[in-house]
Amino acid sequence: MDNTVPEGTRRIIDGRERVFYSDYWVKTYAVPEDTLQAKRKLIGALTRRLFNHVEHGINIPGSRLNEARKSYEDEADPERRRVKGAMLAGALFNRAADIFTKLVELQSVGIEIQSDNALMRECGRCLQEALGLGRLVLHRSGEEGIDELWGEPFKAFSIPLEDFYESRYVKIALTLRDIDRTAEAIIANFEPLPCFAGLTPHVRAFAEAAKSKTETLRTDHEIFDVWTSFVTAGERLCAHLNDAAMPEGIEDQHLVADGRHLLKRGRDLISDITRARTPMPKSSQEYIEKCQAYAARCARAESRAGQ
Repeated sequence: MDNTVPEGTRRIIDGRERVFYSDYWVKTYAVPEDTLQAKRKLIGALTRRLFNHVEHGINIPGSRLNEARKSYEDEADPERRRVKGAMLAGALFNRAADIFTKLVELQSVGIEIQSDNALMRECGRCLQEALGLGRLVLHRSGEEGIDELWGEPFKAFSIPLEDFYESRYVKIALTLRDIDRTAEAIIANFEPLPCFAGLTPHVRAFAEAAKSKTETLRTDHEIFDVWTSFVTAGERLCAHLNDAAMPEGIEDQHLVADGRHLLKRGRDLISDITRARTPMPKSSQEYIEKCQAYAARCARAESRAGQ
């Protein structure tokens, strides 16, 4: 880690401004003017991104907020209550977006909207309550929830846009760190295995493409090449296999098949982290432990074969 560069340092690198956090130089973007219109656009984009990454069925219209709340409060079964809590959170986010849209419409016809406006306060309350329910929501993969995604719309509402953008750079740097950490675990546990030897360049290429995708907005003109590199690098990673090293025994072949499945799961996990642009520490740690357990299984199988 480079301890000589202060956090938040900005530099032009290869013609592009970047900011330094957690040992990574993260691509920056121009901050829009801090207006209600800009905040409405940002909160809308963050809300759409949120629903795109979490479990299905929770994008409940804000107009059904009271129904969603009653259903949640009346539910006694813990499993069903979790799902209904997630649905309530979705309705709260959409109600906040509805309010913000109306506030922008009022402002557009010359009505001044103060920060202590009753509708502004109600919008903040909806976002804050939804934030509290975020712990009930799972990622679309069925694994851990992503609390950071739930916090972003409220953060965008409550702090200046410049501060929000800066907080995202901090979070993106931590995301890049998780991508590298997961990739190194794949290399450490798969590269020594005969059927997967030579995998390292593919893992590193995929990790680099994933990090580039993480820091690149969809509106960036570079996204066409960035996304294409990300997808094709993942395909090459999962296609890698040394057929000549495939064992003859059926049990050993099943072990190799398990490894390929685990490798694909690693590709998918890094893809989930990349697209969400936020760390998934619980899922990452569980995956690393699975890689270590798989390597141990292979070592035991090799030991038995040598007896």
